[in-house]
Amino acid sequence: MADLRWENFDPDAFDRARRENRPILLVLTKPWCTVCRALLDGPFRSDEVLQVARDRFVPIRVDAERRPDVNERYGLGEWPTVAYLTPDGELLKQHGRLEAAELQAELQSVADYFAGNQGEIEERLQSLWASQEAGEEIRRQRQGELNKQIIEDIRQALYSGFDHKYGGWGDKEKFPHPEAIDFALILFQKQNDPQMREVAQLTLDKTIEGAVHDSIDGGFFRYSKTPDWRRPNFEKLLDSNALKLRNLLEAGQIFDQPHYHSAARGIVSWMTGRMMDPDSGAFFGSQDADPDYYLGDRAAREDREPPHIDKTIYTDSNAITISALLKAAVVLDQPELRTVAHRALDFLLRELVDESQGVFHYWDGTYHLPGLLSDQAYLIRALIDMAQHTGNSDLLLPAERIAEQAIARQRAPGGGFFDILHDPSNRGSMKRRNRSILENSVMAESLLRLSSLARRPEFHDEAVSTLAAFTGDYREYGHFVAAYGRAVDLLFYEPLMITVVGDRETEEADALRRTALQPYVPSRIVQMLDPKHDPILLERAKFEVEDAPVAYLELGREIRATARSERELLEAIAGLEEARR
Repeated sequence: MADLRWENFDPDAFDRARRENRPILLVLTKPWCTVCRALLDGPFRSDEVLQVARDRFVPIRVDAERRPDVNERYGLGEWPTVAYLTPDGELLKQHGRLEAAELQAELQSVADYFAGNQGEIEERLQSLWASQEAGEEIRRQRQGELNKQIIEDIRQALYSGFDHKYGGWGDKEKFPHPEAIDFALILFQKQNDPQMREVAQLTLDKTIEGAVHDSIDGGFFRYSKTPDWRRPNFEKLLDSNALKLRNLLEAGQIFDQPHYHSAARGIVSWMTGRMMDPDSGAFFGSQDADPDYYLGDRAAREDREPPHIDKTIYTDSNAITISALLKAAVVLDQPELRTVAHRALDFLLRELVDESQGVFHYWDGTYHLPGLLSDQAYLIRALIDMAQHTGNSDLLLPAERIAEQAIARQRAPGGGFFDILHDPSNRGSMKRRNRSILENSVMAESLLRLSSLARRPEFHDEAVSTLAAFTGDYREYGHFVAAYGRAVDLLFYEPLMITVVGDRETEEADALRRTALQPYVPSRIVQMLDPKHDPILLERAKFEVEDAPVAYLELGREIRATARSERELLEAIAGLEEARR
């Protein structure tokens, strides 16, 4: 059968559409999506569909993983998405997968409508733009003050929509929502809240017991088609497994349940055994869904080729993985994972960060797509975590540069950050720069932590401004904005800052740093300051340097305790946390 010649999502394709006065047929797919492949290999190869697509459209195909900016503006939130655009990139219509006859009829209908109604389309788009601008103004007017009620509102949203039988949220398909579990663990640890304990434990237990957990190869599938976690879609994604890993590690610390850490080890095994690129040390993006493989037992799997792996390396997914592996190195007592994480971070800094262009989104032999907020936010966090887990505060320098670039290039007038860079060549919906509450929440938390470590209060101020920008919106999203609740909580529940001052090459200083990282503390930040290597930070912090290493414990920039041994440090941490619960 013949193939459709797909154009790239670039100015040449849009120039052709304008020149030929044709609408654009945009198909968004994901590399792990079997339904996407079925659409491309089936309906889009039928003669009827091919004819109308070739004759009346400019066809463009986009990998939504590689181009989340395009997916955000034209996608349905499911894949495949078929979208129809004007030659200037304005959205006309969108739908999911259709069979060949339905797709052919839809293509014909859109092409006829575009040919005969261009004046009406232009008027409708102008009205839409005006409506969106008015909506932005209303959101700015609704913006209020940051307050602790936000935390309680999101806590109530977590519980009110919770499934008390199977855990998680939703009465049809179920996604794991690791950010929500993370926030529930924080609230339980701080308040001994039985509702948040139920949210975290029931969801984690049911997902481990369910078919979404791959107990053979390790890791978790993306979601379940049923609320009981028994009918998974079998693709595995790096980023969602990394976030799940963090959940399991922290739940194991809090509840002292071995099965959480057992499942965590399975994720680590899958990551390092299947998803790690042996050449770069970084991690691949996803592994395909293959029900025939995953429904087999261990022996059956050994006789089959494992599902295909998309070998694209994504900055945000790798940064999340680095942070999770650093935590695993401590919690699972596998210090070699710190080396694994460090190698992946070195690759990102070497190949996907440029001094002038900033952070790039993905690598497939070279770097692509600079300036996505998600990449910057998670990479700052990974650098912070690596600085904490190695004692090397020099890693804060690239984090500060990334933060400074984001503030200079992507700060929004009403507070917060735009998701993409300004590009005067963008047209249509791509001209609109969005403010995602999730990405902004991650960025705000990263800036709060970076402010504490770098002793730079301006990053704290940017974080506050970012969080304040969403005070009028967060209620609309229910449990989906748990990351926002976490960031606001960090603002009001000030982090316990543990700073070890001393020669970082000595066993005594390193033991204090490792001890500071061991217990689960919701808002802890750990730093090593060596008089030889960190004179500027020491001057900003104003700690005294003694002959032997000392750990200073601060809350709100006030020293609350000091410790000179591992035992003293653990006792001081426990005492301070108990006192402020």
